[in-house]
Amino acid sequence: MLRSLFPTAARSYSTVKITAAKPVDGFVGAIGNTPLIRLNRLSKETGSNIYAKAEFMNPGGSVKDRAALFVVKDAEEKGLIKPGGTVVEGTAGNTGIGLAHVCRAKGYKCVIYMPNTQSQEKIDLLRMLGAEVYPVPAVAFENPENYNHQARRHAESLENAVWTNQFDNTANRRAHIETTGPEIWDQLDGQVDGFTCATGTGGTLAGTARFLKDKSGGKTKVFLADPPGSVLFKYIKSGGTLIERGGSSITEGIGQGRVTDNLQPDLELIDDALQIPDEESIKMVYRLLDEEGIYVGASSALNVVAAVEMAKKLGPGKNIVTMLCDGAYRYQSRLFSKKWLASKNLADAIPSHLKKYATLD
Repeated sequence: MLRSLFPTAARSYSTVKITAAKPVDGFVGAIGNTPLIRLNRLSKETGSNIYAKAEFMNPGGSVKDRAALFVVKDAEEKGLIKPGGTVVEGTAGNTGIGLAHVCRAKGYKCVIYMPNTQSQEKIDLLRMLGAEVYPVPAVAFENPENYNHQARRHAESLENAVWTNQFDNTANRRAHIETTGPEIWDQLDGQVDGFTCATGTGGTLAGTARFLKDKSGGKTKVFLADPPGSVLFKYIKSGGTLIERGGSSITEGIGQGRVTDNLQPDLELIDDALQIPDEESIKMVYRLLDEEGIYVGASSALNVVAAVEMAKKLGPGKNIVTMLCDGAYRYQSRLFSKKWLASKNLADAIPSHLKKYATLD
């Protein structure tokens, strides 16, 4: 009876082919192979396809899971650390979080030095993951009390310990040559016209650029995106003149006062540079949440602003790729706080119709 009333019921299921991800080996096996998301509203506005690599979908929640895995693997391959040893790093947060996850998975202790300007959410998460965390005053790299130098000295004081040195350890860059670049190339069937992102260590930009440039025969354009206070925008624009660092940005983990060993080998691959004001980054944080349903931090938003600017420079009909480094939940007490944004003179950067999302006092 039921069959006769609903004769097509058995044929009503979708015939869309679903390719399920295969099981992976532990936490480290889940790192990488993140989705590439087309940002629909921005793509329509620019006349190009704006794609963003969803690095917040790594198991540790950020693009830095890739670097964390590769610097630990590098230490193991070189015999610098043995079972039960200690990994020490200086980091603004996400590499430390990635390392804390990788160390727990591999049975190592983890010690993190970080500038005391970083969000409390990052510090709390690191400690929850079992890392020893030392927030120290934010001083220039040239100062012996810089968090990186303190991390190095701490590692040197221990037996069976390694300072993974993410800024100048080129295993970081190799992570993106071997994983990020190939993933983007495959996801777009080799049709990658432009790639842009900001730099902290330089590993993501340099490694991804190296792969894409080599694979495309130099056709893929690469733009460096920079926040205020970093020297790299002017360094690229001037053809290699390193100026003294000045100014600051609310973005965390990006911007530099020097050229790192990760970035140095691939400087000639950078076709242009863009400096993105904090106001534009904050505006994009709220736009992405409202228009795309994507909840990301300020560095990710800066990357998307840069992708839009790159699309305008290259002209319509292009495929432009950038990175969504991590989610906004690591910064929500700042980015969605009216009081905090006002203290940085950024409250007016939120579009008026989106102020409803700034729900924290």
